[in-house]
Amino acid sequence: MRFLMLNWRDPGSPLAGGAERVSLGYLSALAERGHEVYWFAHDFNGGASNERFGNVQVIRGGGVGTSVFRARQWMRQQLPFDLIIDQHHGIPWFAPWWSRTRTVAFIHEVLGPIWHSFYPLPLAWLGRLQERWMLRLYRAVPFWSACPSTEKALRKLGVRDVTLIPYGVSTQPIEPLPIKNIGSSLRLVVVSRLAPNKRIEHAIQALSILRDRGCDATLTIVGGGEMRGALEGLVGKQKLSRFVEFSGQLSESRKDTILAESHLLLHTSIREGWGLNVIEANCMGTPSVVYPVAGLIESTLDGVTGVVAQEETPEALVEGVMELVSNPELYQRCRRAAWERGAEFHWSKVLPQACDWLESLAAGASR
Repeated sequence: MRFLMLNWRDPGSPLAGGAERVSLGYLSALAERGHEVYWFAHDFNGGASNERFGNVQVIRGGGVGTSVFRARQWMRQQLPFDLIIDQHHGIPWFAPWWSRTRTVAFIHEVLGPIWHSFYPLPLAWLGRLQERWMLRLYRAVPFWSACPSTEKALRKLGVRDVTLIPYGVSTQPIEPLPIKNIGSSLRLVVVSRLAPNKRIEHAIQALSILRDRGCDATLTIVGGGEMRGALEGLVGKQKLSRFVEFSGQLSESRKDTILAESHLLLHTSIREGWGLNVIEANCMGTPSVVYPVAGLIESTLDGVTGVVAQEETPEALVEGVMELVSNPELYQRCRRAAWERGAEFHWSKVLPQACDWLESLAAGASR
């Protein structure tokens, strides 16, 4: 069979993130089953027009406003595809109306308030409005996602057919689970693209509150992005430079080491499609304290694998941290439960289900 994914970004893009990691995981698994797999994405400075990632062929062309036409032009020169995966990031590819091919819409989250993180008024409101219109336009197209919160948002907009398949991680749970006690000396970590919607400044503010309360806490920020300069400025302004480390993007092995050494992962995003880094931290025996938002309330089980804060504020985040610091027994129970749950999301358990379903769609079978 022949599969084509349409996605703004690809694994080689400087803006690639978790969405591209999971997308490559699914497509690579299809390729390993003997299928021909292609990925059409936006062009970017320095990016080749064609690039291979394992057995997945990436083609780049156009940008916002032109990539749909470039994809259509390229597709006309190819052999027919059995299934197109139209990935949504606020603006879709409209493949059901021009491809003449079976299509599934792949969405991580309904952006909603995330538009306000990147655009001023009235553009943010226009973005939210058009996203709602586009999702209603797609209401008869089968959707694929990972998160119950996303399914709820889609159905609220009239989408009729939503299939949930959890995201996978390649991280193997650490063996054996090492001893790690929690106390006043606290190592916190954030793993994220440094973008406005991730609200990393809330984690920095939480660190400041913890230290003002006499907690000897430090914070490691893993990842790169356009907000790094502003975040470094905030750290300096709050006189936290000795206690915050910006490590940049790291290898998977080095990232796992930092996760294993940390007591808690903090996640302060506006919303997520799931929260891959939560599961990766769990595999390293590290619980999370997260905001009560879509995606994170599913990846973290409150009081079981971590703590979901009561509100989306640094103060509430601190209360979540202190709930575990003040109760070492609860912390140890969350550590073990998180570690055990992390193994459930390994790619080896997720990919067979996903590939079987995608093959059935490509073959024209009903759900």
